[in-house]
Amino acid sequence: MPPQDQAMAKKANPKPVEEMVDVVDENDRELLVMPLGEAHRQGLYHRAAMVLVYDPAGRLYLQKRAPHKDLYPGRFDLSATGHVQAGEAREEAAARELHEELGLTAKTLTPVDAAQASRETAYEFVTVFSAGRLTDPPRPNPEELAGGMFVDEAELAALVRDYRDCLTPAVVHFFEKGTLFPRL
Repeated sequence: MPPQDQAMAKKANPKPVEEMVDVVDENDRELLVMPLGEAHRQGLYHRAAMVLVYDPAGRLYLQKRAPHKDLYPGRFDLSATGHVQAGEAREEAAARELHEELGLTAKTLTPVDAAQASRETAYEFVTVFSAGRLTDPPRPNPEELAGGMFVDEAELAALVRDYRDCLTPAVVHFFEKGTLFPRL
């Protein structure tokens, strides 16, 4: 079901609609469409988009995942994250998640990194986008998130070093890779 049809179905039917994703092969080629929960249950390859949001001072926003999330509940994650729905482009998914989770819209979303699907990524081909420095403050959606905070590079380095278990693997991976605070 296309994303716009899913949104209409949610409004018409109070029962949650299962998110549909493209299941892909090890080369990220589309194979079939399936409910996200089933793709996770079977450990099948699919796609995710993540967005980095910075404040005017260059600090990165970390969202705190809601306690009801299946993966990494209560941990700090990248600014906005989510699955690419069936038939949706990665950039569209990034813009949708940015708006759904943080109530923000970016003028541009720039692809900055990616990770191959593996057990460590929950079998997701991950694309990371930067929304750049935004002046509007994030407005975390309480149905999606349990809040969040801005951190500078030194603060995140301390979190990675001393409180790694409070962060999602994506935060640690992309921080250690040098993606989150690029040198200009």
